[in-house]
Amino acid sequence: MESSQPQQQQGPKKRGRKPKPKDEKEQQQQQESAGKMKDGKKAQQPSVDEKYTQWKSLVPVLYDWLANHNLVWPSLSCRWGPQLEQATYKNRQRLYLSEQTDGSVPNTLVIANCEVVKPRVAAAEHISQFNEEARSPFVKKYKTLIHPGEVNRIRELPQNSKIVATHTDSPDVLIWDVEAQPNRHAVLGATHSCPDLILTGHQDNAEFALAMCPTEPYVISGGKDKSVVLWSIQDHISGGSIVKQNKPGEGNDKTAEGPSVGPRGIFCGHEDTVEDVAFCPSSAQEFCSVGDDSCLILWDARVGTGPTIKVEKAHDADLHCVDWNPHDDNLILTGSADNTVRMFDRRNLTSNGVGSPIYKFEGHRAAVLCVQWSPDKSSVFGSSAEDGLLNIWDYDKVGKKVERPSKSPSTPAGLFFQHAGHRDKVVDFHWNASDPWTVVSVSDDCDSTGGGGTLQIWRMSDLIYRPEEEVLAELEKFKSHVISCSSKP
Repeated sequence: MESSQPQQQQGPKKRGRKPKPKDEKEQQQQQESAGKMKDGKKAQQPSVDEKYTQWKSLVPVLYDWLANHNLVWPSLSCRWGPQLEQATYKNRQRLYLSEQTDGSVPNTLVIANCEVVKPRVAAAEHISQFNEEARSPFVKKYKTLIHPGEVNRIRELPQNSKIVATHTDSPDVLIWDVEAQPNRHAVLGATHSCPDLILTGHQDNAEFALAMCPTEPYVISGGKDKSVVLWSIQDHISGGSIVKQNKPGEGNDKTAEGPSVGPRGIFCGHEDTVEDVAFCPSSAQEFCSVGDDSCLILWDARVGTGPTIKVEKAHDADLHCVDWNPHDDNLILTGSADNTVRMFDRRNLTSNGVGSPIYKFEGHRAAVLCVQWSPDKSSVFGSSAEDGLLNIWDYDKVGKKVERPSKSPSTPAGLFFQHAGHRDKVVDFHWNASDPWTVVSVSDDCDSTGGGGTLQIWRMSDLIYRPEEEVLAELEKFKSHVISCSSKP
């Protein structure tokens, strides 16, 4: 962000969304409030702070572990890197973040070390005793790269997560070998770090849509030019590191700008900005994309550069995010500005020419920004939104009778956990593939506090996601143990 656009005035971009004008928002809020009038009395809606206070009081019950880390500058992305060390009570792992500044200091890509506490280690009374304004002792900055422009999106290479791709406000995708990159001190006027590779091919800015293939070192990106671009970086990786192929006489200068890599294919079919992309988990040649044209498109590079299947009106508004199920490559999730998450089966994507999802998940009150399948259970996924919530769903629970009278009748089908620890829009989150049921999430707090962000690393109590019969059996064992102990003289 340039210094002429201070953070406090404008704040980070809206991830391709088209926010309503302020007066229109106020009018909508007034209408909603009027609709809640009953017997001449206005229904009292809890404030953000009241909701947060209630959530924090329940942290010892709902969570096995939680760490809260205050960010001086917002981060629009958060991703897990490689696990570094396993110890008795905690594991150490890389964490990738960014710092989106107001121009007084450079924008940065941050490599942090995170201490991930193991299950059933943290004391319940300790995990809720954190200061919202403080940095967490579990998160420590390891290395800083000065990024050429804002970091809008970070994605790691699944086969080697020390290699990451970033999106900024330019047509290029930047590739970084973060372990080989020198640590930099982010001061005003400092030259930016030099990416190891520059992927070219877009004709206009590509800001958010970015994915790296789980099976091959391939990258896809989408942008304002309405296209999806595919690259291979296979020829530039050796021994797990990026190899700079310098010309004769140049030597191996790590400060030199990385070579440009042209695309393997440019795929056209969207009619507006492409907002997100995802690879098919089982094929480097198949991928999908979503955009502001409300379309979901499936592509196959072996067939050509046109859509394999184009799903019109996949949602009732712009699509912001998409993810392909790593356990079942027939299932695709999409999230939209219409506040819903939809699940599609690629064997039956449309009906009468428009999108025909298997199910619509309706549990957010604002635009959905991120969706991701869980690596731990094939039917579980998460969704985060502008409403400050990160919802955890299980589509296996949809339509099944739940004989719990205490369960709220208003709970959306499939929703079984709601992380409410953020007080502003949750712009990104990432399941941890090394530590089951552990999530990192980040919120951009510019609207609520005027700046900064909140990073949280958390794991819900296993009593929430384990099979009910298993939990009840453990409870019976505990009861038996208590009875046995109390009966002893």
